[in-house]
Amino acid sequence: DRDRAGRCAFWLGFGLLLRGEEARGGGWLARAERLAEDVRAGGGESVARGLLLVPVAMFAMEEGDTARAAATADEIVDLGRRHDDLDVLTLGLLCRGEAMVRQGDVAPGLKALDEAMVAVTTGEVSPVPAGIVYCAVIAACVAVFDLRRAAEWTGALHDWCAAQPDLVPYRGQSLVHRSQVLQAHGEWAEALAEAERARRHLSEPPHPAVGMALYQQGELHRLRGELAAAEEAYRAASRHGMEPVPGFALLRLAEGNVDAAATAARRMVDEGRGRPEHPTVLAAAVEVLVAAGDVDGARAAAGELDALATRLDAALPRAMADQAQGVVLLAGGDAAAALGPLRRACEAWRALGMPYECARSQVGVARACRGLGDHDAADLALDAARTVLERLGARPALAELARWERGAAGVGSDAGAGAGTATAEAATATGAGDRVVAGAKAAGLSDRECQVLRLVAAGKTNRAIAEELIVSPHTVARHVQNIFTKLGVSSRAAATAHAYEHGLV
Repeated sequence: DRDRAGRCAFWLGFGLLLRGEEARGGGWLARAERLAEDVRAGGGESVARGLLLVPVAMFAMEEGDTARAAATADEIVDLGRRHDDLDVLTLGLLCRGEAMVRQGDVAPGLKALDEAMVAVTTGEVSPVPAGIVYCAVIAACVAVFDLRRAAEWTGALHDWCAAQPDLVPYRGQSLVHRSQVLQAHGEWAEALAEAERARRHLSEPPHPAVGMALYQQGELHRLRGELAAAEEAYRAASRHGMEPVPGFALLRLAEGNVDAAATAARRMVDEGRGRPEHPTVLAAAVEVLVAAGDVDGARAAAGELDALATRLDAALPRAMADQAQGVVLLAGGDAAAALGPLRRACEAWRALGMPYECARSQVGVARACRGLGDHDAADLALDAARTVLERLGARPALAELARWERGAAGVGSDAGAGAGTATAEAATATGAGDRVVAGAKAAGLSDRECQVLRLVAAGKTNRAIAEELIVSPHTVARHVQNIFTKLGVSSRAAATAHAYEHGLV
């Protein structure tokens, strides 16, 4: 049975290639090709040929020849259907879907991928091709930023891997994808644990996807402020063939090395065009270049990201583009224009279930509102953002927020002219008639915190302060806690004494 022999030779070769044994793997694939030719020479049609066409389609896609890849995929699908072979048919649908996505036909491409997944999830496909389809479909969903679809198939893959403990490579890759989804949904501790499990699964023997697991660890360490651990993970990922982009540039930014971050960001933008991760690179570049004072460069990156988001027509890149646009407008001093895209981004992140990104957008909303003189709206947004960032343990983002608040407490505002006048008006609106003097600014208190401290010093309770400032008691409690932290005290009496002693009120 030369056709079945050819199929066996193909899978032997494929498995050896996955283990890095290219010579032996190539030899078995060559035997599979010869067996398929023997079948054709005898007047038959080899189904094994459908399997051998899969790498042909894959190589065509890697070379950018999506038309050839699509034609090859159609040939695979046709072979699978004629011979009622679900392994071949499903791999053909996978290749067809990936080719269509790469051609820009995202919706029909995802439909083909979903059809392939139906055969996998109903148990109609053999375990090895099932694992290939699972991982490739999830990777395609991530590439087009379809987070909901990726999360759904990742859950299915996780359950499938639990029932297939011997398929170590797929188990490891499933854990990487699961970690990415958990990170997006704000479950960072669990995401880090899954990334470590993925690293262990993929390390012995080393699998090409181990770099993905290491990079994912680096991302989570960076977001949590564990910068030394993040650098170690990024460097390990690089040693395993995974370029740590854009994480390493954002790490340098978190460390305060803005020049190195900006240099890396500009290089990433120029080098990364056409790659699936380019929208993420552009979003990171906007953040870095704004911090470096290169507003023109950030504006160009934001414009490129907006064009990509329009072409991809998906919620996630659109949210990234709106946030980038808002950040650039804020950096240019146009708080009024920035508010709209930042609010759209915030709503999109909330709908996607991505709390960290939503909190970052809320900080932008607060800055814009502060620049427009609406301090209550700014305080509400800051309170919501800080609550999320503290729950996540996002120390670099909290430190950045504290730096901005200290800067905003100075004369004027980073969001445009007129904020100084609004601050003076807010200071007299409490009815006490005192003016916030330079000592409050030196202590790093925001305008609203100055108001709250003056009322605390007057002996008012949180509820009374909330009623006077027309905010919630929870918001007041948060301000009081921030005041304690910034002044280095632990009680209302100590804060009052410190305030009078240092001329803060």
